[in-house]
Amino acid sequence: MTLPQTSPVELFARYERVSTAIVNDVLRSEGLLDQTLPHEIVPLQEGMKIAGFAFTISGERSRDGANDMPDRAAMLEAIPDGAVCVWATGGDNESAQWGEVMTMAAIRRGCRGAVIDGGVRDTDKVLPQKFPVFTRYRSSNGMMGRFRLTSWGTEIAIGGVTIRPGDLVLGDLDGVIIVPAELAERVLGDAEAILRHEVEIKQMVDEGATPGEIVSRGGYF
Repeated sequence: MTLPQTSPVELFARYERVSTAIVNDVLRSEGLLDQTLPHEIVPLQEGMKIAGFAFTISGERSRDGANDMPDRAAMLEAIPDGAVCVWATGGDNESAQWGEVMTMAAIRRGCRGAVIDGGVRDTDKVLPQKFPVFTRYRSSNGMMGRFRLTSWGTEIAIGGVTIRPGDLVLGDLDGVIIVPAELAERVLGDAEAILRHEVEIKQMVDEGATPGEIVSRGGYF
């Protein structure tokens, strides 16, 4: 993996000033058309935005009654500073993989947010912690007796999108997109250029230019 030259704090802050839509357009120009997580994964609350390096987690439905609490503890202790937890669940639609206490523990590790291809519970306790969570559903069902953790820190896939540890995760009101780690710096620079260009396009619209005139001057819609 090529490490970014920009400090992580600056990189995350700059990504949070662009949008998933703009980053998506940049990735499309690179021939990467399948970097967006399923549209069912949405922010737990409007206004949530997230940028960080992927800390990957996977699990699966299980009713074998096994106690995986030691594994959960080890997983939480492995979260690196600046991470976004990205949890693949194998399509589970029953359990809540994320909740109040897990949020508290993740924050203590310097985690920046979570993307769960599954459920969250304790919503009224998670929201006050100002911790961005993107999820498919809410449920009071805990994992115990219904779901088990299988691994973390390995390559995963959600909805056909491959996520590797250290990939850049960006989420906003339009969903979540994954930027391969080795492209994170270049994609950000191109996204910022598009953002500046969009300011010019909006000015043309405000000044009364027709759509045709805007396109002829290098604009787009």
